[in-house]
Amino acid sequence: MTDLPEKNDFIRQIIRDDLASGKHDSILTRFPPEPNGYLHIGHVKSICLNFGVAQEFNGACNLRFDDTNPIAENQDYVDSIKADVAWLGFDWAAEVRYTSHYFDKLYQWAVKLIKQGDAYVDLQTPDEIREHRGGFGKPSVESPQRNVSIDENLSRFDDMKNGKYKEGEAVLRAKIDMNHTNINMRDPVIYRIMHANHHQTGDTWCIYPMYDYAHPLSDAHEGITHSICTLEFEDHRPFYDWLVEKVGFDVPPRQYEFSRLNIDHTLTSKRKLKRLVDMGVVSGWDDPRMPTIAGMRRRGYPAEGLRDFCERIGVSKADGVVDFRQLEFSIRSVLENTANRGMAVLNPLKVTIKNFDEAVVDFEKLKKDTVKARLDDGVLWLTQPKHPQADHGEREIPFTRTIYIDKSDFKITPPNGYKRLSPQNPEIRLRNSYVLKVEEYITDDAGEVVELIASIDPKTLGNNPEGRKVKGVIHWVSASHGVPATVRLYEHLLLEDDEISDEHFASIKTANPDADDDALWVLTHVNPNSIKVINAIVEPSLAQAQGDDKFQFERESYFVADSVEHSTDKPVFNQIVGLKDGFK
Repeated sequence: MTDLPEKNDFIRQIIRDDLASGKHDSILTRFPPEPNGYLHIGHVKSICLNFGVAQEFNGACNLRFDDTNPIAENQDYVDSIKADVAWLGFDWAAEVRYTSHYFDKLYQWAVKLIKQGDAYVDLQTPDEIREHRGGFGKPSVESPQRNVSIDENLSRFDDMKNGKYKEGEAVLRAKIDMNHTNINMRDPVIYRIMHANHHQTGDTWCIYPMYDYAHPLSDAHEGITHSICTLEFEDHRPFYDWLVEKVGFDVPPRQYEFSRLNIDHTLTSKRKLKRLVDMGVVSGWDDPRMPTIAGMRRRGYPAEGLRDFCERIGVSKADGVVDFRQLEFSIRSVLENTANRGMAVLNPLKVTIKNFDEAVVDFEKLKKDTVKARLDDGVLWLTQPKHPQADHGEREIPFTRTIYIDKSDFKITPPNGYKRLSPQNPEIRLRNSYVLKVEEYITDDAGEVVELIASIDPKTLGNNPEGRKVKGVIHWVSASHGVPATVRLYEHLLLEDDEISDEHFASIKTANPDADDDALWVLTHVNPNSIKVINAIVEPSLAQAQGDDKFQFERESYFVADSVEHSTDKPVFNQIVGLKDGFK
């Protein structure tokens, strides 16, 4: 890409200033996902920013799993996240890190806070803690345990660690200010009890640190210079700074916030994405309709296109919604120069070429520099480049007596501006082949066209017709040598709010009276037309594709051979993106 805007956002300017002033000799960032689901398009922006600035300023970026909630996490999510980051083209510094690797230190720092009088064990119920924090004009109420002795708090925290409390019976809270204007500073919970097996530490621990506690201390311990996160953590920054100061790090990290990525028709809530999977609305986290990195990879989105998209939308503090077409533009721009070409007929209409045998024998009489072909057992094999500009090699396309064209390329009564086949315009160029003339069309009892009888002009293989101008070019596939294939076409997985009527919402709610809010949201917003599976016919070279090979089906769309289900015996292709902006 050569027309990208200069990378001069506020975060990069801060880094430049910090390096120029000598505040930092080098920079160290981190990407800290929680392994409780697959990463989505919103994470791509964060990955590109954290790893990208590290590359640009000759620094490094840590990959650290925020694995503090064993109930929601598992190794599959860990493995998928590592694969996603690597696929996007980024390397993390040294070994993969886990917050769980710091559990001993985090516990020791918690003990230090208790000894300093900066933390205490609260025995209130979770509902009482939530209620007593106050907010929105409601006064806060201090915990009855807030001012007990340090020794008593140390003993209770030790009991928490040793499993003497049940879940919900005790938590450790930072002791700050119950009347602070920022509710995040009203004695936030920093440790809770969870009797659960952890994918890294097993049953070693039954107390686990909260994210707001573990995150800043892990940053400080690793020596992170710039802790870059999204805007929803801006109100958490005062606690971030308070905690690092109280524990006593000499060179504290600094947190900077940027706006998260919001795209129309695109879900970026891991919780709701998980509901889509759990409810069976999609086939899995890697369903090509999903905005997960795994789903987009299976859909055929190239990593370069996702990186280009993130560079184009830039980094700012202003929230907004990005038009989905901007993402498609970046994807399409990469595919235009990299995807090989091929012909596939998605809605086949049979065409019989009645003069095929006598016409094709004349091809050898044509100028050798206008066409490259060979005749073999009644099949004319036409050689064409796999890509019109790039040197990707050649492919052979079989041309036979019977071919298929797309049903939309012939109309008995064509609309205004129609430039394809009709009784009024019977001639058209077959791509890479002859000029074809329709002489008769055959209909079924319902009046639908089921076959065309046509002829070809033998002199037009590699040449323009003499004495007339033919408008339009259409694609085609051999009926006898074409390969049946499953092709999936996609629309947006989700409907926007303004596309959902009150009647539709009411009917969904009535039909699902026991659904919770997330499930009701999913059922209401899922587009019933998000996927269409059709039986198509493709040229043989496409059937030989390997999983993840990408193509432009000429005059149709960009497609990818499905990485899971595609085989040469049973080809399966997923639509990546249209050939041009589909805005109407």
